[in-house]
This record gives sequence, structure tokens and C-alpha cells, in this order.
Amino acid sequence: MKVQAAVTREKGKFEIETVELAEPKAGEVLVKLVASGICHTDTAVIEQYLPVVFPMVAGHEGVGVIEKVGPGVSALKPGDRVILTFPSCGVCEHCQEGHPYSCDDNFNMFFGGNYRDGTKRMTDAHGTEIGVLFGQSSFATYAVANQDNAIKVDVDTDELKALCSLGCGVQTGAGAVLNRMKPRPGSSIAVFGCGAVGLAGIMAAKIAGCSTIIAIHGSKGREEALAFGATHTINGRKEDTVARIKEITGGKGVNYALESSGQPPLAVSMLDSMAKEGLAVTVSVTANAEVPIKLEPQIMNPSVTFAGCVEGHSNPKVFIPELVKFYKEGKLPVDKMCKYYKFEEIEKAFEDSHTGGVLKPVIVF
Repeated sequence: MKVQAAVTREKGKFEIETVELAEPKAGEVLVKLVASGICHTDTAVIEQYLPVVFPMVAGHEGVGVIEKVGPGVSALKPGDRVILTFPSCGVCEHCQEGHPYSCDDNFNMFFGGNYRDGTKRMTDAHGTEIGVLFGQSSFATYAVANQDNAIKVDVDTDELKALCSLGCGVQTGAGAVLNRMKPRPGSSIAVFGCGAVGLAGIMAAKIAGCSTIIAIHGSKGREEALAFGATHTINGRKEDTVARIKEITGGKGVNYALESSGQPPLAVSMLDSMAKEGLAVTVSVTANAEVPIKLEPQIMNPSVTFAGCVEGHSNPKVFIPELVKFYKEGKLPVDKMCKYYKFEEIEKAFEDSHTGGVLKPVIVF
């Protein structure tokens, strides 16, 4: 079928084209997209900070309505409203144990340009195959996805557009807190970065019952952090972040910390801010960046754990419905982060995202 898609053929550029989208294969679904969020990872792909091959259609926070199902799909049907999320191989030990975020082939599944079976679904007018991102390529009017990364949700179609980020950004930030950290009620947490991922972490920390929630922001983000649940804020560009965290916590440091800024040096500041036996988690896309870590004073002596976390340590079939429940209860007001753009305004949406003018740009089809 003919669909409209934002195709990237060279670094830093994309153009809306008419392309051919193949029918869903066994275990797959065809989704008419309602909207797609724009995430930092999309920029990393389009700018080739990650080793992707063009042409490719980016977009990995799609939401929509199932229009057709392929052979063997039984849990989903036409008319179901779904949030598209990250893909996994489905057969490795981690996937079989319900840990798809640690799929043995996750990097290739995310960025390799193919579906599970090693093939593509899009071709251009010349018959050239177009790579898929995250098993969905949601910067298009339709998408084919595996049934495992199409999560059925009980919301109205109009509500779907506000929930794009549950497929990646919010799932990452909230999951890092609720699934990876599992903070104790009354504990303290610092969140480095107040973009959509960091703010999701702040909301999750409030849900978890953290009593001290410290948000480290840049030139923007203070008001948003306070609105979403931060008890304290620190301007990381003007204040001594580590000293302020120690001051707020009575010299102890924080029990938990989340680094979501994408700025590698802040991982070091995070480690310096930890209390004894603290857990520091990084979720940033920083490619091959390296930072100096002093093993004894920062890790060993204080018994601090420094952990990575992919896609919020989430089993999406379980966690995304939980996030929707929090949203309905008013505990996860992700709709307040969104600004909506028409598909033909996608360049403006990226521009606003890069300048910090909007927290979560959402393309509406």
C-alpha cells in the first residue's frame, strides 16, 4: 500500500515521500498511526551519531489503531488501539524470561534497519528498500510492527496522541525509577536532566513515595520540574551541583540518582552525589563517550552501584498498561509535556525540540 513517510537519505535531512509499505507477515500487525513522539534517539539516528544505514524512516514512539493483522496474531485485532514500543528478538534467554530490554540482539533490533526476520517492509518509487527503526518507523502514516511491540491500551483514540512517549521516553525515565531502582518510600533521589525522560523520572519518584526529589536543570526546566513533583531544584549551569545535593541531604548524598541529560560528565557528578550504598542509573544515549571514574572513592568505598538501564528495564506488555493506569489516575500527566504538530511541520517540531522550546513534540497524522 502507498503511505506517506519522512525518509532520511543523508545525514541530518529527511523529506516526506510516498513509499510502498508491504503487508504484515506472520506475527505482525498493520497500524494506522494517529501520532508519533519525537525523541532524542530520533535525532541520534538522523544525524548518524549511531551507526545506522540510510535510507531509513525514523520515529519510534508511534501510537495508532490496528487496521490489519498477519497470520498467527490472536491477541490483537483490527480496531484495537496500540502504543508501539521497542522491538526484541523474542527467542533469546532474556526475552524468554520476560526481560526484552536485555535482548541479546537489542542494538541490532533497534538500529539495524530490519524486522525480526531480517527483511524490510518499505520501498521507494525506484524499488530501493528503506530501513526500519525500532521495528516500526513511526514517522509515517502507517506502520508494520511485530505483535510483541504493539501494546493494546484501553484509551480513546483522541487520547492516544498524548501517550506517544509511553513507548520510549516516559517508559525509559519512569521505568528506570520504578523498575530498576525501586526506591524506598521516604528516600532521596536526584534527577540530572529535565527533558521528557528526566521529568518522567521525577513523576515516577513521586509515585514511589520519595520524600526528597532533586531536579538538576539547565537554563530551562525548573518550573516544569517543580510542577511534576520535584521538591528541590538546582541550576546545574550556575550552582555547584554536588555541594548543593549534599547540602539538601544533610551531607549524606542521595540514595538514588538518574542521569538522563545526555551529557557524559554529569555521570561523574552523579557518582559524587551518592549516599553510602546508593544506586546511580544512567539512561542517556552517549555513543562511545568516556568519563573518568575513580573506582575506590566513587564506587568501592561508599558501596555505590553504577548501573545502566535500557528502555526502563521494562516488559512493555506489563509496564505500559501500568503507566496508562497512572496517567488515568492523574499521577503521570504526560499530556502536559506535549506540543502537537502536523506531519508537514516535522522539521519545525525537531527545531523546537533542539532549542528546548518544547518538552515532547508530537507529530499528528
